[in-house]
Amino acid sequence: MISILKKEINSFFASPIGYLVIGVFLVANGLFLWIFKGEYNILENGFADINGFFFLAPWLLLFLIPAVTMKSFSDEKKQGTLEILFTKPISQTQLVLGKYFGALLLGVIAVVPTLIYVFSVYQLGNPAGNLDLGSIFGSYAGLFFLMATYTAIGIFCSTLSENQIVAFILAICLSFILLYGFDLVNNAFFDSSYLWLNYIGFKTHYDNISRGVIDTRDIIYFSSVAFFFLYLTVVKLKKTHQ
Repeated sequence: MISILKKEINSFFASPIGYLVIGVFLVANGLFLWIFKGEYNILENGFADINGFFFLAPWLLLFLIPAVTMKSFSDEKKQGTLEILFTKPISQTQLVLGKYFGALLLGVIAVVPTLIYVFSVYQLGNPAGNLDLGSIFGSYAGLFFLMATYTAIGIFCSTLSENQIVAFILAICLSFILLYGFDLVNNAFFDSSYLWLNYIGFKTHYDNISRGVIDTRDIIYFSSVAFFFLYLTVVKLKKTHQ
């Protein structure tokens, strides 16, 4: 499994696409938070916080993670190397987990540089250090669980087609539905008595963790969804191998 993880990381950074994907994510965040005028601009909102980043990040990761995962199995199927992987002394579960953790690690690598925003806002506070670090820690934890779930969805979608673009679009659509689709349906067709519908989607659970309150129910929710899509991936590979 470790060898598969290393292979995923090496293949991602072996081409300019890997650096481009991470670069676009960081540049887009930087522009919205520091350059473009608007509600997300840290220098204009008058408060020492980076809430704008934690609002934007789930949407940007909605594209970043599928871009990372789209070639996981699609490329293997297209090049005919998937059958070779099946001959290795690893199970389909280990193969899936190796690719999953490799892609998740790449997502973490993309997010780590954003810690400089925390340092910058920490210094800009009046007085310096006037920052709710507990809330920020919770928000980063929420981002991690969101990335973990996005990654599982992306890995699954990469098994559905040999075309990377198709896998990319499928992962974006499915992730968007689970992130915001249930909220949209609830707001459009139901009243407040149907708030339980929001709990099916990602957004409510992400918002809960982002408040700095790490609730086991939210952790179990994200873990269950990620496990479900990883399970579907294993099942799909076993059917392919038959």
